[in-house]
Amino acid sequence: MPEFMDVHRNMTGITKEDLKAAHDADLAIQSEENVEFKSAWADPDAGVVYCLSEAPSAEAVQRIHERAGHRADEVHPVPLRV
Repeated sequence: MPEFMDVHRNMTGITKEDLKAAHDADLAIQSEENVEFKSAWADPDAGVVYCLSEAPSAEAVQRIHERAGHRADEVHPVPLRV
């Protein structure tokens, strides 16, 4: 299944607990779109969050994020990895 990296901006000050809660919200409903969120990272000072997932499409990733309450600003395919 294809991988995607998505980016959330304007999240300055996000805490580890906030990140975990957002990630857990995605995990709770991910199967409804056949998405598997693998990891999430945050830079609280820059206000940027990154999520790596496997999904049938970028749209499926976005639908899960929207339903979980944190729409991604960008969703990028990851066609190559080393």
